[in-house]
Amino acid sequence: MAFDILVKGGTLPDGRIADIGVSGDQITAIEPRIEGEAVRVIDATGNLVSPPFVDPHFHMDATLSYGIPRINASGLLLEGIALWGELKPLLTHEAVKSRALAYCDWAVSMGLLAIRTHVDTCDDRLLAVEALIDVRREVAPYIDLQLVAFPQDGLYRSPNARENTIRALDMGVDIVGGIPHFERTMADGRRSVTELCEIAAERGLMVDMHCDETDDPLSRQIEQLAYETQRLGLQGRVAGSHLTSMHSMDNYYVSKLLPLIAEAQVSVIPNPLINIMLQGRHDTYPKRRGMTRVPEMLKHGIRVGWGQDCVLDPWYSLGTADMLDVAIMGLHVAQMSSPDDMRRCFDMVTNVNAAIMGLDHLGLETGKSASLVIIDAGDPIEAIRLRPDRLCVISKGKVVAEKTRRDTSLSIPGRPETINRRHRLPN
Repeated sequence: MAFDILVKGGTLPDGRIADIGVSGDQITAIEPRIEGEAVRVIDATGNLVSPPFVDPHFHMDATLSYGIPRINASGLLLEGIALWGELKPLLTHEAVKSRALAYCDWAVSMGLLAIRTHVDTCDDRLLAVEALIDVRREVAPYIDLQLVAFPQDGLYRSPNARENTIRALDMGVDIVGGIPHFERTMADGRRSVTELCEIAAERGLMVDMHCDETDDPLSRQIEQLAYETQRLGLQGRVAGSHLTSMHSMDNYYVSKLLPLIAEAQVSVIPNPLINIMLQGRHDTYPKRRGMTRVPEMLKHGIRVGWGQDCVLDPWYSLGTADMLDVAIMGLHVAQMSSPDDMRRCFDMVTNVNAAIMGLDHLGLETGKSASLVIIDAGDPIEAIRLRPDRLCVISKGKVVAEKTRRDTSLSIPGRPETINRRHRLPN
């Protein structure tokens, strides 16, 4: 059999060593040993071959804008929101598009081939919406980009947000978003969840809502989101992002809330890099760190993925488009240190995130999209530990990024000439 690409001898995340044959834009064979012709043969011996990395929560309209018009001096979430309000009037279509495309270049180099980004709909110009629709079209050959209509200043709190959100959806934005905890009252927050979910149900769309991104344990909009999901038959199509208030909630209330989320089949997207930086800023000590109860959710069968959220923008001054940075931070904050937990964290930034986004065509299986990453690591745990180079990135059947492995040379008598910090742990 002839292939366009044949990846030889790679280690799959489950430990199998296999060859992968690619024909056109599909994986057409995964076998221990494939004999066949190929236009290009890639030797992956000793390296991890992974599904692509997937980010289900990002803000591409703001990315790479750090320092414009000023820096977030306090580090507070609310100052970041205020700073974004100062930046919005300065935005141009070309600047938003240019920064977003530059970020997509970073993403490809890191094997990040699917991104869900929220885009602010409170600007009457809908300039960022138009720019990211352009970006979505341009990157479609190599990145699956989903857009969320996000009334960032509040569906009711911002005067034209509701109308603008409808306009954005009419323009072709994919998903309905919201931010109920930022409305002026808890009642308005609940009402916004209801209305936004009804809009999604009427249009047959998915929902991804910023929910309870606060240290206030009385912020419980996720309860309303789970209720509306069941009332409107949206099971499996809804995600609640952040849910940081749950780290401060009464344990008894949480014991009632988690089964409700599980029953409604609402997915959860914590964003560990950003929320442990932003939350707990009003505390002295002990200081809360803003991540929701991931291990407890997993025990209840709730689908949980890790999101990146921000890179070099009004809320976060760091970031590299590397989902392994997200996984290792989530692993630490959630204390998911067992081998099974660490492998699960790798799965969360690949397969689980793809499932949250409804991207059934991704995955290392025959018939799936030929999108995969060859990583300079021996297994998923080593990949998380090292956050190593992506040696080759294949998207939809085409090689889109490559990097030569870089070992470090040593000049120490009696010691090896090169090292690379790879070290397989016992099973």
